[in-house]
Amino acid sequence: MSIAEAGEFGLIARIVARLDFGTASLLGPGDDAAVVAAPDGRVVASTDVLVEGRHFRRDWSSATDVGHRAAAANLADIAAMGATPTALLVALCAPVDLDVSWAEDLATGLSAEAAKVGAGVVGGDMSASPTLTVAVTALGDLGGHAPVLRSGAQPGDVVALAGRTGYAAGGYTVLSRGFRTPKLLVEAYRRPEVPYEAGAAAATLGATSMIDVSDGLLQDLGHVSAASVVGIDLHTDAFEIPDAMRDAAIALGVDPFQWVLGGGDDHALAATFPPGVTLPPQWRVIGGVHEGTGVTVDRKPWQGGTGWDHFR
Repeated sequence: MSIAEAGEFGLIARIVARLDFGTASLLGPGDDAAVVAAPDGRVVASTDVLVEGRHFRRDWSSATDVGHRAAAANLADIAAMGATPTALLVALCAPVDLDVSWAEDLATGLSAEAAKVGAGVVGGDMSASPTLTVAVTALGDLGGHAPVLRSGAQPGDVVALAGRTGYAAGGYTVLSRGFRTPKLLVEAYRRPEVPYEAGAAAATLGATSMIDVSDGLLQDLGHVSAASVVGIDLHTDAFEIPDAMRDAAIALGVDPFQWVLGGGDDHALAATFPPGVTLPPQWRVIGGVHEGTGVTVDRKPWQGGTGWDHFR
């Protein structure tokens, strides 16, 4: 059955039946707007859009995969502010001949990813469009903490990473060359593993700055460098390259550090902390902050790509 055959309200009913509204939802879908609790009195909000052919391909990823990715991209932004995600709003623009099952499976992925942090999908919109597009807005609560900004890094701070980088970029390269293995990389591209809880933990630990690594570690830390007016240096010996990634890189003729330093879509969290802070195991030190500008690698300018640009 196509979504045109199901009709707008028939499709809405099918999608809503698959959603978990989350613990912060006071009123879910069904009225003109949802109502979401905001105990802190401040709401953290972020929006991302995924466009078919630009951000995902249906022959590479299932609809459920796309749902997980779309939710993760937004939930990670909330976590990067030191907040706890509470709710998602989703807009779906789709060709009229799209199968209803694809939209249903998308909803399943969105709801399942949001449930990892206790958030829910509380509403949204849909429209006919020649280009399949999924736009998600995430809301979050700061829990009494100040938001962790990009502009607070200080010389002497350490740079630490929670999560992994390079896996999704490796998976993208593998898929773009027509392969489907290694599974470790391909699955990382399809469904990122985001360390959501590390965001609020970093705020509690006194993180001076933080950012979601969505476009590439070097590029995103470059935003921290610019906002904080400091220099950042990364140490390559702080990164572990798994055998599957190293083997795939050799087979494809790629420097694995190009994926690790310049690849996005893993949605790791990068943060700076004052010297002397004891970090939990999920945070590992990968560099330091110094007076100056820009991001270097082992004290030298990086010669490879630094990250994704939506208009290139």
